[in-house]
Amino acid sequence: MNPLRIAQIAPLIESVPPAMYGGTERVVYHLTEELVERGHDVTLFASGDSLTSATLCSPVMKSLRLTGQQSAGTLSSLYTLAMVYEVMAGKFDIIHSHVEFLTFPYAAKSLTPTVLTFHGRLDFPETLRLLRMYRNLHFVSISDSQRASARDLNWQQTVYHGYPEDAFGFSDKPSDYFLYLGRLSPEKAPHEAIIIAKECGVRLKIAAKVDPVDQAYFAQQVAPLLDHPLIEYLGEVDESGKIHLLRHARALLNTINWPEPFGLVMIESLACGTPVIVRRCGSAPEIIEHGKTGFICQSRDDFVRAVRGVGTLKRDLCRKAFEGRFTRRHMADGYEQIYNRLLNPDGVQSGSFDEGSSLCRP
Repeated sequence: MNPLRIAQIAPLIESVPPAMYGGTERVVYHLTEELVERGHDVTLFASGDSLTSATLCSPVMKSLRLTGQQSAGTLSSLYTLAMVYEVMAGKFDIIHSHVEFLTFPYAAKSLTPTVLTFHGRLDFPETLRLLRMYRNLHFVSISDSQRASARDLNWQQTVYHGYPEDAFGFSDKPSDYFLYLGRLSPEKAPHEAIIIAKECGVRLKIAAKVDPVDQAYFAQQVAPLLDHPLIEYLGEVDESGKIHLLRHARALLNTINWPEPFGLVMIESLACGTPVIVRRCGSAPEIIEHGKTGFICQSRDDFVRAVRGVGTLKRDLCRKAFEGRFTRRHMADGYEQIYNRLLNPDGVQSGSFDEGSSLCRP
């Protein structure tokens, strides 16, 4: 397709890519980089400590979580959206927002088409009420299951997340441990992973952060289970540490207990050749093929059987599943199709890019 002038609007809580935890920001990073590689003129609206090949516009100098300014997230994002839509919208062919609901009033009045990717769950009543008020905007789901409670919206497509094929090294010689990776929160149910590991007599490494809202859950249900020779709690790890842990794990023990919209950790695991043992909820059945790239479980007994049967799974099939469905190339292909569909059907694009804001740097 012809080169486009694209705005990518990221959350400001983490940098793009994030230094530690931050799924949405990592997706925005890889999509932006792939679009730039394809010749598009991309402007990324993100924190000033972000790294990108696109033009970077920075409403805040540093990502908000690591500087303790999470409370400024809404106001900073509103400032970003005002800058994009009130000052710069005419400079873009497509605006692609990842800050979700705050974008609605701006996108509804803009002459520049907006693509809205939702990264969270949508099944809360107050969420559905607002979504339906703006049902004619251009929505993209990250799994089919994510849109199940709001099928009456103007869904453009489901686009799965993706990574570069060389981002995670394949390993066919795992170590002897299982891995829990992500957040220590009730909906992720890490306490169940610990209980299952103990029952099966296997080592479990836990690499995860604890958000302030989850401190009570951690203290009451997780911390008392950590004092055991089979359990190793590592805290939050950086990207290289995460990759090392995933490559050498026997399997990812993903005991989620909520309708996870996607679950990046599952495709990260597949990219390393590491099977995924996961509860049947949310996007899991779309990502993991039971008996081939992992096991889909319902009960604790299912998890125990899966842990004991993980040796029957072939790690090369996990890697092939990643390469066939979840690469950065697949993700960018999907979004390019959406961009193209929303623009002139004859493919004629608007004129040259105007001089950008003083907040932007190439």
